[in-house]
Amino acid sequence: MGETARILRNGAIATMQQGGDAYGLIDKGALVIEGDRIAWVGAEADLPDVYADLYAEDLQGRLVTPALIDCHTHIVHGGDRAREFEMRLNGASYEEIARAGGGIISTVRATREASEEQLLADALPRVDTLIGEGVTLLEIKSGYGLDMETELRMLRVARRIADERPVEVRTSFLGAHAVPAEYKDRADAYIDKVCIPALRQAHAEGLVDAVDGFCEGIAFDVAQMERVFIEAKSLGLPIKLHAEQLSNLGGTKLAADYGALSSDHIEYLDEDGVKAMAGAGTVAVLLPGAFYCLRETQVPPIALLREHEVPMALATDINPGSSPINSLLLTMNMGCTLFRMTPEEALAGTSRNAAKALGLNDRGILSADMRADLAIWDVKHPAELSYRIGFNPLHSRIFGGRS
Repeated sequence: MGETARILRNGAIATMQQGGDAYGLIDKGALVIEGDRIAWVGAEADLPDVYADLYAEDLQGRLVTPALIDCHTHIVHGGDRAREFEMRLNGASYEEIARAGGGIISTVRATREASEEQLLADALPRVDTLIGEGVTLLEIKSGYGLDMETELRMLRVARRIADERPVEVRTSFLGAHAVPAEYKDRADAYIDKVCIPALRQAHAEGLVDAVDGFCEGIAFDVAQMERVFIEAKSLGLPIKLHAEQLSNLGGTKLAADYGALSSDHIEYLDEDGVKAMAGAGTVAVLLPGAFYCLRETQVPPIALLREHEVPMALATDINPGSSPINSLLLTMNMGCTLFRMTPEEALAGTSRNAAKALGLNDRGILSADMRADLAIWDVKHPAELSYRIGFNPLHSRIFGGRS
C-alpha cells in the first residue's frame, strides 16, 4: 500500500450510487484513498483489517459527497453586460440594446479584442469561486469568438486553466453559437467558411473534447446543426447541444439521433424528444440560472424526464448575458425551487449525472476504483446543500486524492 494511502472516518458519506437508500448515504462511514483513487468505502465498522494501520482523519460527523461538477459553462469570455442589465431594468427593449451595440455582439467584440492573457486573468477568479464550492471538474465552451482566431484562443485559455488551478477542464467547441455580424443573414456560409474549418483546426491542435451548438430560431436550424455534427463525428468527437430553450425546433431529437452526450436547456421539449433522449442515453442538462435571469415561465419537462428515466444534470451556464451566475450551490437551490427537483436530484445533477453529461464514468459517485474527487461539508445531511441560499458550507475539497 502506498505512502499516500489514508482513511477518512466518522463521516456521513453520500456515495450517490443509484439504488438503495436516498443519496446512497452511509452513516458513520469510512473511505480509503490510495493515490488518486478510492480503494474502499462503507460503514466504518466494516473497514477491512488490511487498512487498520493507515493514517485516519476524523471527519467528526461531517458530510462527504463526490466533488461537484459544473458541466455547462461559458466561463471564458471578454467583458461583461452589466450595463445592458441596467438598461433592461430601466425599460430598454432588446432591439434598443442591440442597436446600442449590446447583446451577444458586445461579448463577441470584447472577446475578440482580449488577449489570451487577459481572458485567462478574467476567467480565473470565476474558476476560483467554483473551486471554493467544491468543484473539481468543469466544462468550458468557446463560442464568443465566431472567427477562427478567437475560437482557438478561447479553447487555449480553457486548457491553460487546468494548468493554473487544481481543477480538471473539459472543452466544448461552440462555433455554432450565433451568426456574427459579418455573416448576417448568411448562416450557411458561416458554417462552411468559419465554423467547420475552425473545428478542424481546433481538433488538430488537441483543443476539443466535444462539439456543441445552439439550435434555435435566433441561431442555427436543424439542418445547419446536422452539418456540424457530421463533421464532429468524422473527427471522432462526441456532441452536445443547446436546444429547445425558446421553442421546439427538434434539435434534441437530432442530437439524440447522433448519440449526444447531452441536450441542454430543453424548456420546450416535448415527450417525443424526451423519449429520443431516453433511447440514446442522452443526459438532460438543466440550467435554472438562465431561466431565472431571463425571467422565463416555461419550465423543463421534469415529470416526463423522470417518467422516461432520463438522467438530469444541473449546471451554472456561467455567461455574461443570460446567466451571470457563479455559484453551483445556488444553481442547486434554483433547480429545487424553480424546477421542483428534489435535493437528491440536485446533488445527483451536479455529481453522477454531470459526469455522465461529459462522457466520464470514473467520477461522480463514491465507490472503489473511482477517482478520489471529494467534497467534505460542514453539514449533517446532503439536503442542506440545496436548502441554504448564499451560504457555502464547504470544509475541504480533495482533488485526485490530494487535499
